[in-house]
Amino acid sequence: MNLPPGITTKNINQVCRLTKSLYGLKQASKQWYEKLTSFLRNISFTQSSVDNPFFIRKTESSFVALLVYVDDIILAGNCMNDIKEIKNQLHAMFKIKDLGQLKYFLGLEISRTHEGIHVYQRKYALDILAQIQEC
Repeated sequence: MNLPPGITTKNINQVCRLTKSLYGLKQASKQWYEKLTSFLRNISFTQSSVDNPFFIRKTESSFVALLVYVDDIILAGNCMNDIKEIKNQLHAMFKIKDLGQLKYFLGLEISRTHEGIHVYQRKYALDILAQIQEC
């Protein structure tokens, strides 16, 4: 590791003591997930005992589900105000980027219509067909 810009030393045998994980190190993703989990619990989310990256927050008037995959988060719920509040809390803590309505996730194409939410694996199926034709 090189010293960050602006920090100089006369002794080349000195080392830096890290106060947090560096991106890309083995333990970085685990520590990120632990920090996120702790934060979500502090804002009244309950972690699923069946699927660890799935969190739920229920009140008398609303339901919010949150799913984590690596560093992507999907929020869904029945109260837009709650979703906006959670996004603001996440942004204040982690500086997140809101990518808008969910369109693609893990090879799935998601679309919303007046009839409901539709999930397609069209691209995945086309990729498999393309591989078969190449053989």
